[in-house]
Amino acid sequence: MNAASSASVRGGRAALELSGVRKSFGKTEIIRGVDLTIPRGERHALIGPNGAGKSTTFNLISGRFAPTSGTVRLNGEDIGGLPPFVINRKGLSRSFQITNIFHRLTVFENLRCAVLWSLGYKYSFWHRLAELRDARERAEQVLELIGLQHRSATQSGLLTYAEQRALEIGITIAGGADVILLDEPTAGMSRSESDHAVELIRKVTVGKTLVMVEHDMSVVFGLADRISVLVYGEVIATGTPEEIRADRRVKEAYLGTTLDEHAPADGASATMEAR
Repeated sequence: MNAASSASVRGGRAALELSGVRKSFGKTEIIRGVDLTIPRGERHALIGPNGAGKSTTFNLISGRFAPTSGTVRLNGEDIGGLPPFVINRKGLSRSFQITNIFHRLTVFENLRCAVLWSLGYKYSFWHRLAELRDARERAEQVLELIGLQHRSATQSGLLTYAEQRALEIGITIAGGADVILLDEPTAGMSRSESDHAVELIRKVTVGKTLVMVEHDMSVVFGLADRISVLVYGEVIATGTPEEIRADRRVKEAYLGTTLDEHAPADGASATMEAR
């Protein structure tokens, strides 16, 4: 099923649409005409070999880079070239491959910071944080959702790596964004930590649109509704995990070393490098 038909099946406007998107740095073209439609409520994985342009694509969607040409739409609105904070306020939030939290603040304080703008406080200097009941309650809800209630008063820099990643996911969803971008959410984790992270991601993205870059194929095949494969700045295939597993072009892109057609259906033995 192609992107357009998938959007039609789910009905309504797509959450994200990239049309003819190109990005050049000087004379070097990194993204070479990406077309991608992600329906609302879908969990979508973006994979590809080293240098494929996945991080650049994420940066184009989230506003770190402006497209050289083409359009990026969020819920039907052209957001190409808008600053990241404006795109965030329009309903898109992202995490980063390198953990991005306030290490000297407690877990609770990190989450409370993340909810303030969405609750309407903006640049409000006359409110005492301790007295903001709605911010406290929303932060506590996210704490419970990510399973870090017992670490609420812990300085974030003292958390384990897996806990820091969970906190970053909590920060990403705390503002109530409908579209969530996760950049290698399980990178550096053990298998048990990765399994826990997958369950957390599945839980916190219910009813939301998820786009993730991930190198662990057991995570990709276990979590994504559809997968897009990016090679040399172009999408060479988009489909369900079963369709991607069977696609010869995808196998060739990885030199035939992964996505083994005899691998278990859950993709547990399939891994590849995604950067």
